Amino acid sequence: MNTRTTHVYLVPGLAADKEIFKNIQLPVSHYTTHVISWLIPYRQETISDYAARMAALVTHDNAVLVGVSFGGVVAQEMSFFLKLKKLIIISSVKTKFELPMRFKIAQKTRAYKLLPTGVLLKSENLTKYALGPRSKKRLKIYQEFLHIRDKRYLDWAIKNMIDWRRTQVLSNVYHIHGDNDVVFPIHNVKDAIIIPGGTHIMLLNKAVLISQKLVDIIADN
Repeated sequence: MNTRTTHVYLVPGLAADKEIFKNIQLPVSHYTTHVISWLIPYRQETISDYAARMAALVTHDNAVLVGVSFGGVVAQEMSFFLKLKKLIIISSVKTKFELPMRFKIAQKTRAYKLLPTGVLLKSENLTKYALGPRSKKRLKIYQEFLHIRDKRYLDWAIKNMIDWRRTQVLSNVYHIHGDNDVVFPIHNVKDAIIIPGGTHIMLLNKAVLISQKLVDIIADN
């Protein structure tokens, strides 16, 4: 019987930490999970150079890399520096063409440079920016997990999310997406595994289903 462990590395969403994955349960008999914490970017650091530093934290060959939201973007950039078993993104995008119109407008106008990130560092403001205006209950649930409040990181992450330039879908990427995601609307997303009723924070309230989807993808040869 093959009891070899598969190492699964998880990259959280913008400003989030490891707690965002608290409800994800993979069978411990077959999987060992590792959460990669956000690094503070260097000044003027490119997303590729940043991804190389993040990739250095993956210490197992043939691992599975899972990224959520902006973490999915960074995970895709990390994959160029790694030999992976599987690359999976959740509630994210595969190219700039899947970004919503408001992101494209912000990219063209450079309006994101005017964002008062010092104000966004306050818990409620950061949550609203990360998720879009939603119910107070949903904001309260999610803001518990947004712990990265470094201004340099936030400035860098917002810029690189809005200004991401990838035009070609990576051949090895698997995409899990909710059909009620208001941050990255489903009508812009192509070739994804759809989670009915899934929102941008479905990692928290649909974790059982997402956990099973992860197992199915990883086990599929």
